[in-house]
Amino acid sequence: MLKARELSHHLVGKRKTVEFSKPVYVGKRDDTDLLRQKIIDMSYAEWKKMGFSKGTLHYMKQNAKSDKPFTLNAHVRERLESGIDKFLFLNN
Repeated sequence: MLKARELSHHLVGKRKTVEFSKPVYVGKRDDTDLLRQKIIDMSYAEWKKMGFSKGTLHYMKQNAKSDKPFTLNAHVRERLESGIDKFLFLNN
């Protein structure tokens, strides 16, 4: 959409040049090995106690099992990280 706008500005004379190369996007990844394992090992009962739906857990497990990088919504990531911190504290 941004490139289309740049092209239109070039055609009407608002811009002198148009850059057609793709911008490099580097996003923050949420898929650490510990987080992936926590998602895969999490039971539905534990997930329900955290206040989330069964469908959310299902899709997160699918993402965690795949080799592709994935991201999480901020509120889900915060609750998972607090759960991981408690897990590490109890096991040490």
